[in-house]
Amino acid sequence: MDATPQLNVLALNSGSSSLKFGLYCVGSSRIEKLVSGEAESIGEKNGKSHAEDLRGNILLAETGRIPSQREAIIRIGRLLIDCKMPLPAAIGHRIVHGGPKLRQHCLVDDSVLTQLEAATAFAPLHIPPALSVIRFAQEHFPGLPQVACFDTTFHAELPAVARVLPIARELQSEGIQRYGFHGLSCESIVRRLANDLPNRLVIAHLGNGASVTAVKGGKSIDTSMGLTPTGGVIMGTRSGDLDPGVLVYLMREKKFDAAMLEELVDHRSGLLGISGVGSDMRRLHEAASTNADARLAIAMFCYSVRKQAAAMIAALGGVDLLVFTGGIGENDVEARAAICGDLSWLGLSLDEDRNRSANNPINDSRSRCAVKVLPSQEDEQIAHHTWALFPWSVVG
Repeated sequence: MDATPQLNVLALNSGSSSLKFGLYCVGSSRIEKLVSGEAESIGEKNGKSHAEDLRGNILLAETGRIPSQREAIIRIGRLLIDCKMPLPAAIGHRIVHGGPKLRQHCLVDDSVLTQLEAATAFAPLHIPPALSVIRFAQEHFPGLPQVACFDTTFHAELPAVARVLPIARELQSEGIQRYGFHGLSCESIVRRLANDLPNRLVIAHLGNGASVTAVKGGKSIDTSMGLTPTGGVIMGTRSGDLDPGVLVYLMREKKFDAAMLEELVDHRSGLLGISGVGSDMRRLHEAASTNADARLAIAMFCYSVRKQAAAMIAALGGVDLLVFTGGIGENDVEARAAICGDLSWLGLSLDEDRNRSANNPINDSRSRCAVKVLPSQEDEQIAHHTWALFPWSVVG
């Protein structure tokens, strides 16, 4: 067998109502994306499906109801056949949370599925759809090795000072700790920087979900999200950090139960809760000229990210590079400028033209800290890990 065999890997990145996918040809030192796409608004009447090949040619653009994640996977399989794409030899899955027992990327077997089911309590919004996608993929692509790639793995070796939560010791022993998320995104940034990786790196992954991570020598040493992906900075519909007394007050005075609290902090807070307009920053920018609440939501988001960035810089003892990634981080010129504007005290300054064009680095020549905009490549990371964990004996 070739010392560096290649593998066709289907990467599946599931959300509660979406399924992103990419088919990659992966080797030890190279990766090529053959096709990618997404099924959106699954289960709703206004569903969308789109896909494109490696040259950006549109292979699929459909609107209409997609009944389930299972149907989305069937359509992906049909697309690969119709477009004469090579069928995958393995499938990799993004799993947001593996709980306290699943901290490393791994091949999926019955034991892993059982442990994932047990971890549902840690991420009830994310794990059930991810489990469904794994099972549907096993059904539609029988016999193919499947790999679970965890967003928490990058943060698995957080030092105790960042990992341990200030609660009773008996609760800590039950796995209630800081896990951190967006790990696959952070891994992709570290991999992208490669030989240019600085010792002190801050990654601001800013999208509908948002987090800020401190990376020292390529390792996560602190991150803004905690036990769940709800904590940290203000997000699209998630609150980020809250005084725990707010939740106690709502339980005591407003008779909120767990489901009502979860609905509030995960779906009716953040940018949506502040603005009353929506959770999408593009929509908020459009409304900001006439809507004070939209302006406040944008300002609070940037303020929240700036505070977390400063905290991560303190954890690192300084910073060599700040990276913006994620949908907002990569595309929102005004948000990047606002976040960096009040970090000038540490000698950070942006070049306005470079920031507007995302021409790296986007800092100016006077800045004591480099600033870059790099795309998050979570699906490529999934493909890399799947290649690394593939049981080559099955084809030997």
